[in-house]
Formats: sequence, structure tokens, C-alpha cells
Amino acid sequence: MTPKRFSTVLALLSTLGLAVTPAFGVNKEMVELQTQVQQLQQQMTAMQRSFDERMGVMNNLVERDTDAVNKAAAALTALQSTLQKQQGDSSSHVDQLSGQIQALNDSLDELKARLAKVSKQLEDMQSSQQSLAAQQATQQAQQQAQAQAPPPDVLYNNALRDYNGAKNDLATQEFSDYIKFYPNTDLAGNAYFYLGELQFRAGNYERAAQSYDQVLQNFPSGSKAASAQLKKGFSLIELGKQDDGVQELRHVIQRYPRSNEALQARERLRKLGVSPARPGE
Repeated sequence: MTPKRFSTVLALLSTLGLAVTPAFGVNKEMVELQTQVQQLQQQMTAMQRSFDERMGVMNNLVERDTDAVNKAAAALTALQSTLQKQQGDSSSHVDQLSGQIQALNDSLDELKARLAKVSKQLEDMQSSQQSLAAQQATQQAQQQAQAQAPPPDVLYNNALRDYNGAKNDLATQEFSDYIKFYPNTDLAGNAYFYLGELQFRAGNYERAAQSYDQVLQNFPSGSKAASAQLKKGFSLIELGKQDDGVQELRHVIQRYPRSNEALQARERLRKLGVSPARPGE
């Protein structure tokens, strides 16, 4: 990306950043995203200045090395011509000229290596700028999409209503949108859980286990943690991974001994003919 095009991208992204106005009010996530976009814009401006300075240095190096290559090539041509004219001279003179030609060839190889190194540095700098520009564009798009999304409570309640109404496809889309737009809220863990329930209903036990695991990994103290671990165990058993499923059910009993989930875990283990406690406990 050339400096001119890079400046144009920066100006466009800055304009887009100013143009984005939340449709449903400012919330914590949008403020954080706007702050990240501003920080990226400042980084892009600093990198532009650094890029311009380094581009000037690199261009000077390229021009100097190119001039040196041209001079060396001209000198080599002259020496070769002299060698041809003086083939009848003493062998010592020929050896001297041959040594000079070899030295010039070595110098040419060194200059070519330097040019290749400078070119690689320029390519790396351009690639880094393009990557940062793409990251900023992604942040901008996420901020714009979140500004157009329904408020978190509205989106979650709609998803839960459609889930209870057995509108599985619609509920799946709404819970997925909630996780996409509001991944750090307390209800995001519930959204992951209900996605797992929808996947479990559909017989997609692999995806269900992954959704339940998201609850356990990212929201271990949430209200759905016990249910998520129970259903993860059920999913693993359905997948034929009985040992892993049994381990999850035993964790439920150990961590939530007086819960309804613990009762369900014991019942499932009883049907499997497996002890609710680990061997040796």
C-alpha cells in the first residue's frame, strides 16, 4: 500500500468512526469499541509518520545502492574491454585485471543482497500497515453493527421467548446475535447454554458439548454452570465418549451435591451401572 493510499484509508476510517451513532444509546461495550478505534487511529497516524521517515531512508539506500551497482557494472565493462585489448600483455597484468574483475563481481553480489534485504523490509512494512488497516476496518464494522443491533435485554428476551415457543431456528439466530453483539454481559453465558440446548434438541451433540463448554470456561460462576456441566456430560455420552461423560457427571455431583442437576447426574450414572464416586473415594 502506497503512503497516498494509506492516508486515504486513514481519512476514510476516521470519517466512518465519526459517522457511527448508536441507534439505541451508548453502552459499555460500544464505548470500549469506540476507544479501541480511536487508539487504532492514533497508532495508524504514528505508523504513517514512522513509515514516511523509514520510506525516505529506504529510498535513499535504494538509490545509493542502485547507483553503486551501475558504477560497478560500468567499471566491470571497462575492465573487460581493457582485458580483451591487452591479451597480448604479460600474464602478470592479465592476472591483476582478473583479480579486479573478481573483486567487482563480489561487490556486485553484495550490493544485490543489500537491495534484496531493503526490498524485503519495505514489503514487511507495507504488510504490517495493511494488517493494521484491516483490523481497524473490522473494529469499525463491529461497532456499526452493534449500533444497529437491538438493546441486549430486548434481544435476549426475544430469543428466550422463541426458544420457549419451539421456534428453534429463530431462537438460534437470536442467541447467536446476542453472543456476537454482547459477549461480555452476564446473560452471554445463558445464551451459550440455550444454544447448546437447541443443538442438543437437534441431535448435534458435538456442537452442543462445545456450547456447554463455553459456559464452563467463560462463565464458571454463572447461573447455568451446573446445568451446562450436566448437559455436557449427557452430550459426551451420546457421542459414545462414556468415560468423559461419566467424569463430567461426577464433577456435577462433587461441585453441586444438593442441586437438582446432581440428582439427574446420579440417576444417569445409575442407569449406566456406574458408581457416582470415583474409584478410591
